[in-house]
Amino acid sequence: MAQADIGLIGLAVMGQNLVLNMSDHGFKVAVFNRTVSKVDDFLAGPAKGTSIIGTHSLEEFVKTLKRPRRVMLMVKAGEAVDTFIEHLLPYLESGDIIIDGGNSHYPDTERRCRTLADKGILFIGTGISGGEEGARHGPSIMPGGNPKAWEHVKPIFQAIAAKVDGEPCCDWVGEGGAGHYVKMVHNGIEYGDMQLICEAYQLLSTIVHLDNQALSETFGRWNKGELDSYLIEISSQIFAYRDEKGEALLDKILDVAGQKGTGKWTVISAADLGMPLTLIGEAVFARCLSALKEERVRASKFIPHTPPPFTGNKEAFVEQVRNALYASKIISYAQGYMLMRQAAKEFGWKLNYGAIALMWRGGCIIRSRFLNNIKQAYQENNELENLLLHDFFREAILKCEKGWREVVATSARQGVPVPCFSSALTYYDGYRCARLPANLLQAQRDFFGAHTYERVDQPRGKFFHTNWTGTGGAVSSSSYSV
Repeated sequence: MAQADIGLIGLAVMGQNLVLNMSDHGFKVAVFNRTVSKVDDFLAGPAKGTSIIGTHSLEEFVKTLKRPRRVMLMVKAGEAVDTFIEHLLPYLESGDIIIDGGNSHYPDTERRCRTLADKGILFIGTGISGGEEGARHGPSIMPGGNPKAWEHVKPIFQAIAAKVDGEPCCDWVGEGGAGHYVKMVHNGIEYGDMQLICEAYQLLSTIVHLDNQALSETFGRWNKGELDSYLIEISSQIFAYRDEKGEALLDKILDVAGQKGTGKWTVISAADLGMPLTLIGEAVFARCLSALKEERVRASKFIPHTPPPFTGNKEAFVEQVRNALYASKIISYAQGYMLMRQAAKEFGWKLNYGAIALMWRGGCIIRSRFLNNIKQAYQENNELENLLLHDFFREAILKCEKGWREVVATSARQGVPVPCFSSALTYYDGYRCARLPANLLQAQRDFFGAHTYERVDQPRGKFFHTNWTGTGGAVSSSSYSV
């Protein structure tokens, strides 16, 4: 007899913890795993004593589910998702729901929504953030897809999500791939946040020579103010951590960063949509540069650099780094929201940006006090073009600007790489610059390729071509796009 409220396939750590979270909130859950022995191990281990139902075939799994059947996939993104969908379809009926909770690429989610809708199956692609701890005790959940499915999963998702001020960090994002797109941008901002923190660490450890204990205390203080966030909090704990020998573990970790692709997807999407996601782009490339470890070691010997002694006030510099970190963080989120706004126009999504900030306030990796201000800004105006055009963020940037500039200048003098601090500052200066040198760039394009240009004394959309040398023709190749 059907008795499970929802079924979950994929019993890796995230899948197991989500199941336990659902069970804790009173939902009856059925589970299945491709390696069926993991089902028995789970029931005999973490799920022992619960009402979780273990199954050993997809047919048995589906038979345990109440109508409409709700099947959640927590498997590797890509081919594995499509494979499980194909295997499930013979057992499902019109109106049943498939939920992909992995980090799938949003175009795949768009495709699955369309093809499954043709078969009468409702599909949801949902971003889930918070890692193992979040999955177990309350993640941030970003669902999108077929809106007809939302009412059937809403009670479960909002029950298990993190809560901030009593509000669940989960709400409907939009149709098609909107949920996975928002999760992708979340991860892009996460890349930026992490790289900014790493740059602050390098500045404080190499220029003013703070040791790990002093760094832990500094980040602990920062976490009590404007920079209050999960990533600042755990960084403080990482600095303080000692291994079994009583030595700082951080100093023994190889400086080569990994990545799974969501940051790269964010940058590619930004390029496709013509959005200057400069900070997140630099964060992705910083990870790529870190991977060139052996080459970097050789270069450090072949092109040696001895920084000049720092002669400034060390306490003042620490505060300037804090200002640079906060200002750059504002730029990171401004760029991320700018990208989501352009994607919404491109794909016809109706995104509630304040609700997205609410979803990110708890449970997820980028959760921070700062998101309350973003939520407020978009509650006041959901059509806000850029966070920098809101009074709170303009004033915050202006307050930090002097210290931010000093940090970037000092880094250049000392030879310390700060790609995200400096790209954030360059974006800020470029965004508020009424006239950029792109007029010369467009003249160059017209000179060598007859690509045309617009004029400041003529209406927008009217294009011109000049025979710059007197030997070219009067025919242009095409008008340019912006």
